[in-house]
Amino acid sequence: MQINYDAVIEELQKKNLYDIQKELTVQRKTRTFIMSMLLFSIIFTFVYGTLENPFTYTLSNIGNFFHYRYLFITWAIICGIAIETTIIILCRLENYDNKKLFLYLATIFLILTGIIPALKEEFPVWHYLHVTTSVLLAICYTLSVIPFALRISRENPRLRRIITGWLITIWTGSILMIILYQHSALFEMWFFVTMMLFLLYISLILFEEKIIKISIKLMSNEQNLNEAVEKIFIDLENIKKIEQRKLNRKIKHHKKIKSD
Repeated sequence: MQINYDAVIEELQKKNLYDIQKELTVQRKTRTFIMSMLLFSIIFTFVYGTLENPFTYTLSNIGNFFHYRYLFITWAIICGIAIETTIIILCRLENYDNKKLFLYLATIFLILTGIIPALKEEFPVWHYLHVTTSVLLAICYTLSVIPFALRISRENPRLRRIITGWLITIWTGSILMIILYQHSALFEMWFFVTMMLFLLYISLILFEEKIIKISIKLMSNEQNLNEAVEKIFIDLENIKKIEQRKLNRKIKHHKKIKSD
């Protein structure tokens, strides 16, 4: 069945639903963006952390002892941006007006940790500063996530145990990695990977709820199932622009023929 997208758009506009459909498209694209960003950061963390033996060297050791310093800085920037962007988007999604001081500080500390050399013998002062920023970034990330997680727990009691379990897993696992393996990258990898997996899980849940709510508004009183599905999964605004570009090309082509 060929669907007339112009007719669908016109119908949505008459019913004052076109803005809702556009919001649905934006939410779906944002969800995909967040998932892609977090998944890339998780893979990047695994790849970088295993360039050398993660049981022997920390992430900063890998960057400073070997020829991966710029890669270490790049990893810190990408992970920092991924976590910060995700939390900000989720706060907006849930209308959570949180002072994001700890979040901004955590990202700054992560990037500083990447930039400050961790060479104890050559630069002892810089080394201890590096250690300090690495501890502060973990604390600040936790302080930025916990208030938001508690807010989600209050509004979604069914998620309370799962969220609590995630937070316990992040910190308990990180501490165990320090106790069991001491000077290694396993603590850092565990912390960042589980933190990003937690944000990925929360993103999927919250965006799914939002998309379902919008979809219900959009599909109410729908009789044509095919068009109803298209309204949910197709970017009508993009189709509208494509059709307009095609029309403009046709007009230019006809004008060119007439002028010739």
